[in-house]
Amino acid sequence: MKRRKFIRQSLGMGLGLATSPMWIPHQGVPVPKKITDGASAYWFGYYDKFQVDPSGRYALGCKVGFEGRSPQAKDTLEIGLIDLERENKWTKLGNSSAWGWQQSCMLQWIPGSNTEVIWNDREGSDHISRIHNVKTGEERTLPKPIYALAPNGKFAIGTAFNRIQNLRPGYGYVGIPDPFKATKAPEEIGLYKMDLQSGDHQQLLSIADMAEMDHLGEDVSDNWHWFNHLLVSPDSKRLLFLHRWRPELLEPQVMARTGFVTRMITVDADGRNRYVADPSGNSSHFVWRDPKHIFVWTKPLGKETGFWLLEDQSENMHIIGKETMTGNGHNTYVPNTNKEWVLNDTYPNKDRKITLYLYHIPTKKQVILGKFYSPESYFGEWRCDLHPRCDQTGQRVFFDSTHEGSRQMYYIDIHGIVGT
Repeated sequence: MKRRKFIRQSLGMGLGLATSPMWIPHQGVPVPKKITDGASAYWFGYYDKFQVDPSGRYALGCKVGFEGRSPQAKDTLEIGLIDLERENKWTKLGNSSAWGWQQSCMLQWIPGSNTEVIWNDREGSDHISRIHNVKTGEERTLPKPIYALAPNGKFAIGTAFNRIQNLRPGYGYVGIPDPFKATKAPEEIGLYKMDLQSGDHQQLLSIADMAEMDHLGEDVSDNWHWFNHLLVSPDSKRLLFLHRWRPELLEPQVMARTGFVTRMITVDADGRNRYVADPSGNSSHFVWRDPKHIFVWTKPLGKETGFWLLEDQSENMHIIGKETMTGNGHNTYVPNTNKEWVLNDTYPNKDRKITLYLYHIPTKKQVILGKFYSPESYFGEWRCDLHPRCDQTGQRVFFDSTHEGSRQMYYIDIHGIVGT
């Protein structure tokens, strides 16, 4: 073999080893199956939404022709449907001009529907949302963008994405400037609710309302405030969001890596009965376990950092997974397991490996599904967290990953582990 050819092949093998997942088998954990073709960047987005339809056959995805930079106003995202039973055939559904690397365009199946999906887009000077019927191709437009959907499928909640982009770049949308960028706590924007049929919407709480509420006995009104990470309780009766603020405005690239203060708020679906569910300032990733409990990574006042189960409108709480869930991740419950199994991931360790795992609460057992290499070029705003999410039956884990050198989507069959 010629020396040049040998070096080229050796380099290729070395790169393959560096970017391939490190498997830690446990009771025959299946090898991940890739569902995208690798020709473009593909991903879904956040971990608390339905990527797969109720039948388990169709998965949603996003596609774009570049990586490694922030989206610009001219950049559009292609939205597609993957047929998991026809060799992962990709069918284009539409486009979006309102998206980011972390949460894409809030693409998801509408709860309870096997035909309708929703995503955010931009029309002129407005952010809007589109509901698309994957069977008929019919589409309708709603006047506001959505952040989260009610599990009953009747309404959405949202907030101003240009405000998020202004104060936490990478989690909002470019293209429409924040009209209140000179106002620390606007009264005109905040948390709103929108009917998914009529598009009728109403503001429930303003950013000014929350800025006026003292934080641990201190006045925090003289800060720059925004709302982030909204979610609706399983019975669709309570809303959850993070109220965040920072003391000063900085350059976007600086704000993207600097800290802020957070408090977790719950409120009735009509805007009444506000409650500070976590006043510690440390709330991070969370999901509802049931209508009364929130499963969140935080450091409660006077307690240790970890995943805590908080009772809404109460000070009752207890830590979960203290022995093995020791780092922040994107936590959800595996469907149809009586909330006994948790799905979670980690951030890259010193070797740039991200761990994907399951945790069984009754036995305190951790099952590692794999460790996935994240190239150093994936950092900051355009990093690729796994953001693992189960299908609606709880039989498969879907995730985004860059372990093969580009942003792609995969799934692992877990029904033999969790018994769904």
